[in-house]
Amino acid sequence: MDELHEYRMNLNRREFLSKTSLGLGAAALSSIIPGCTSKSVSGLESLGGAGKGAIDVSHIAPKAKRIIYLFQSGGPSQIELFDPKPVLSKMFGEELPDSVRKGQRLTGMTSGQASFPLAGSYFDFKQRGQSGAWVSDALPHISKIADDLCIIRSMHTEAINHDPAITFFQTGHQQAGRPCMGSWLSYGLGSLNDNLPTFSVLLSRGSGRPNAQPLYSRLWGNGFLPSLHQGVEFRSGADPVLYLNDLPGITKQTRRKMLDKIAELNQAKYQQNNDPEILTRISQYEMAYRMQTSVPETMDISKEPDDIFELYGPESRTPGSYAANCILARRMAEQDVRFIQLYHMGWDQHGDLPNAISKQCRDTDQASAALITDLKRRGLLDDTLVVWGGEFGRTNYSQGKLTPTNFGRDHHPKCFSIFMAGGGVKPGITYGETDDFSYNITKDPVHVHDFQATLLHLLGIDHEKLTYKHQGRRYRLTDVHGHVVKDILT
Repeated sequence: MDELHEYRMNLNRREFLSKTSLGLGAAALSSIIPGCTSKSVSGLESLGGAGKGAIDVSHIAPKAKRIIYLFQSGGPSQIELFDPKPVLSKMFGEELPDSVRKGQRLTGMTSGQASFPLAGSYFDFKQRGQSGAWVSDALPHISKIADDLCIIRSMHTEAINHDPAITFFQTGHQQAGRPCMGSWLSYGLGSLNDNLPTFSVLLSRGSGRPNAQPLYSRLWGNGFLPSLHQGVEFRSGADPVLYLNDLPGITKQTRRKMLDKIAELNQAKYQQNNDPEILTRISQYEMAYRMQTSVPETMDISKEPDDIFELYGPESRTPGSYAANCILARRMAEQDVRFIQLYHMGWDQHGDLPNAISKQCRDTDQASAALITDLKRRGLLDDTLVVWGGEFGRTNYSQGKLTPTNFGRDHHPKCFSIFMAGGGVKPGITYGETDDFSYNITKDPVHVHDFQATLLHLLGIDHEKLTYKHQGRRYRLTDVHGHVVKDILT
């Protein structure tokens, strides 16, 4: 349909509805206020809001209801964690062969080096559990749950620097401005919870490199999707969500009356110009009102039993720590938050890697394993997909001076490792292979778009069918790429 004709048709429908006993704005509002059962015809469904997503029926039988994405910002070294390479240890200090490097692109931080001395893992590896997965001694707690993990060693990306690489993982594009994965899921599937955001974000700063690259709120932004679908950042402290609490002297009743009056004004404005962002504004005001009660209850982990704090580790009692955020992620999963994203900074070890990565592992190892164990005990792991990984891997050669106890690694996009658990992925498998130098993939490559397509598939979405028309073009998370990695699915 011609877009101008479609706009005029919308105006005609609006004029008709405005003359009936149920105006268009009131119909929209009725779909988002708890207790109302009437279905909106206003267009909130087409926005993917108000509990209902843009997808009426799942494209595929879903195996997961929600995702907890433990994003390790900075690029964890696959060589130290999941991809053992004895050859690197044997060739310690020798030059990276040209036949392995193949003239691949390097960052400006090492492209000028006179030599590229090989450095094996600082940690020993062992086969773990019944599956025999290779996990390093740097991750003793994750090693104990190896039989629950699907480890992918053959991830690869096109971006070689942090900002475009993280943006690529979250939005499917290296340049900012596209909707992130959580926003796409919010738009496509809608909400499972009336009182908490569909897409929630928690941040923590690692001890390995405390002053690592910052993260930007656009990584959990809605892009060109309605702002209803942007991620909501939760913070440690008295105000977990900024600007949520009422000012002193404002009662609940006063707040309710104010919102009702604002809704009337927004309804009138929508009837004038048919701007869908006004519907989003109504929904956000109502969600904020309900969150005033639900957020403090969710964020208060003080009543968790002692055995939970012991499970997640000593840092779990520290607000804002990765371990405390993992407990919060489990609590949000229990309340059916659709997409829960934890960002943990500090994995960018260009120097002093043995010391820095040891600290990062202490930050994350016990809590990551505890989260998966906790979800499994509560029967939530079957329909919760947990993802652990960063934006790229690290080089097999040392950046700067190499000694047996100290070296660094540069960015490496051509092969790296992540793991997943629960939510429809096969447990106890290792997928993909790299060469003897952990520099190139030799079997079963998994591109970022393949990873994104697989995550959507597990939640019942055909990645080619979840689209949004913007500026005359239909966009999707995977752009024009991506294949579901079926071999890792149950």
